[in-house]
Amino acid sequence: MNVMVTPERSQIGGAPELRVLALNSGSSSLKFGLYRVGSSRTEMLLGGQAESIGEHKGKFCAHNLCRNESISETLPIFSQRDAILRIVRLLAESKMAAPAAIGHRIVHGGPILRQHCLINSSVLRQLDAASAFAPLHTPSALSVIHYAQEQFPGLAQVACFDTAFHAQLADVARILPIAKEWQSEGLERYGFHGLSCESIVRQLGSRVPSRLIIAHLGNGVSVSAIKDGRSIDTSMGLTPSGGVIMGTRSGDLDPGVLLYLMREQKFSAAMLEDLVDRRSGLLGISGLDSDMRRLHEAAASNADAHLAIQMFCYSLRKQLAAMIAVLNGVDQIVFTGGIGENDAMVRETICDGLSWIGVRLDAARNQSGTNPINDPASRCAVRVIASQEDEQIAHHTRSLFLRSIGGQRPL
Repeated sequence: MNVMVTPERSQIGGAPELRVLALNSGSSSLKFGLYRVGSSRTEMLLGGQAESIGEHKGKFCAHNLCRNESISETLPIFSQRDAILRIVRLLAESKMAAPAAIGHRIVHGGPILRQHCLINSSVLRQLDAASAFAPLHTPSALSVIHYAQEQFPGLAQVACFDTAFHAQLADVARILPIAKEWQSEGLERYGFHGLSCESIVRQLGSRVPSRLIIAHLGNGVSVSAIKDGRSIDTSMGLTPSGGVIMGTRSGDLDPGVLLYLMREQKFSAAMLEDLVDRRSGLLGISGLDSDMRRLHEAAASNADAHLAIQMFCYSLRKQLAAMIAVLNGVDQIVFTGGIGENDAMVRETICDGLSWIGVRLDAARNQSGTNPINDPASRCAVRVIASQEDEQIAHHTRSLFLRSIGGQRPL
């Protein structure tokens, strides 16, 4: 069922207000949100996600905020196309006006695509060529783009890159210590979770401090140093596999570990990728699970689960200290992402190891997540702010769409 689009637009303060569909694809999931986006406000109208894509027992959940209606289904979702078809049907059933444009989260655009852009055939070719940089993410994102183009023919579509926020890193942070011929092939530090970082900076607005550290803690984990609103360093590198310990990803490893496995254990590239991206991190250490909630439940009786939590926090504490050094101090630390927003124990354990710099949490405020969560005597503000990646996609999509049609540029 193709959707023919007649975009609904309204004028808010002289600037066009557009409906934008944001699609945020993972390897086995697809989050979506239909937003009404203006120059100074964003309102979600409809949102949800498809989970366990590729399985017989997929899950599809959605909430219509206009009608305060929710649905939750268990159904086969064999591919991203099935997920897109279910979203299209949901939009039709909601009787809402069709979106004016669609925005896609793209984890890695490679060395050429470093800024958010309208999608055309050239961009699709470049994305396909860059898929080797993020094989866990880019192929599924490309599938979502193709299926969205199929179901919304002629609709403007925008690629929003997680690497864009970090695109201006100075050479001292960007260049990897490898031979120059490989540097010229695009092997450098890219950094990720850029849309999340952008959303935090946008939410802070005029309250953005000069020296800010954003700790995005989810299944993927990164720590970024933000100087006067701009990224100057970040923990992830060439790919989203680098940096600190994550759910199933190892983070930084001694390269000798990989060489040993190749030389002595005859590991192939596929075997190394599987080990580093899918069988390491919290899952590898605990031998139990990558979900921090499950590890907390098991930690009292399972030494490996306890160790996994401690190593996770230890790894983050070291990276936060490194970013404090990069910034020559810190004015504020923001925790975001699923773990960062919801796990008071992890936040406490990490910050307890930063008392040397004067970081102190208020136990009650940390437990409730009431900002700021720091003690008044703390030398550094500490906050918990929800990541709004999908809203950020909607903002960029509106901006690029209006520029493409010669409309008013958003403020």
